Amino acid sequence: MPKMTFIERDGTRREVEAPLGLSVLEIAHRHGVDIEGACEGSLACSTCHVIVDSSWFPKLTGPTEDEEDMLDLAFDLQETSRLGCQLIMTDALDGLVVKLPAGSRHA
Repeated sequence: MPKMTFIERDGTRREVEAPLGLSVLEIAHRHGVDIEGACEGSLACSTCHVIVDSSWFPKLTGPTEDEEDMLDLAFDLQETSRLGCQLIMTDALDGLVVKLPAGSRHA
């Protein structure tokens, strides 16, 4: 099974199993990682904002215009920021590393 690593707000690295077809948000919730996801993945908030490791960012498909609009509302926005609900685990993303932002802006 693919794996991915979350870097939590305190810097702790947590490697977890990442089933194919699940979003980063769903994987986080399965493993008790502190990502809110207030809109439950319906692309209506930015509370599942994650910062993708720079070595992984080029391997992702680009964000949609709707995702970019929601990212504009995210706290601690970075060059490699994405919404966890829009990142779907594939074999190509086995080993993905994402960092949780310093905080969140509840939307």
